[in-house]
Amino acid sequence: MKSIIAYFNNPLLKLPLLAGLTTGVLCFLYFLALYALGVPALGNIRVLDYGIHIIMIVATVWYYRKNVRHGWLHMWEGLTIGYVLNTVAALVTGWLIYFFVTQVDPAVFVEYVTNSKKLLLEGKAQITDQFGPETFQEQWQKVSQMEPEVLITDELTKKTALAVLPVLIVSLIFRKQDYSILR
Repeated sequence: MKSIIAYFNNPLLKLPLLAGLTTGVLCFLYFLALYALGVPALGNIRVLDYGIHIIMIVATVWYYRKNVRHGWLHMWEGLTIGYVLNTVAALVTGWLIYFFVTQVDPAVFVEYVTNSKKLLLEGKAQITDQFGPETFQEQWQKVSQMEPEVLITDELTKKTALAVLPVLIVSLIFRKQDYSILR
């Protein structure tokens, strides 16, 4: 057990895990703020919470470079920090939203399914023209049978797709290595 604790006590894992937990809670608070304002909390405006992810990734990579590595940072360290933070934050946010829609207010999920059906109906002609009526029926069936569990995987896949470019850019910006060994 001590070896497992020692493994996660490494700053390269410990910092992004803690920052990811914080980020997930902050994104959930953003979700709650949207809910309190009466805005569809699971709508497209919630994607703006990815700004919180980016801010926390930048802050964590900067802190790691400044205080742990004393001004140095390999690119792989920046990538590790960014992806671990992003994944933990997405999982925490997804689970918290899942618990909210299953325990506190299921109407949020019902509204999400209704809005998804409405969006699908608006694009029916385009979907039918490009992919055929069978594809539209499959999509309609999937949306109609959605359960709240889909929110966790949806959060994780969206945030992972959004993370690729920002994590790479942040890692490149903060990267600083000692090349004296090559001389």
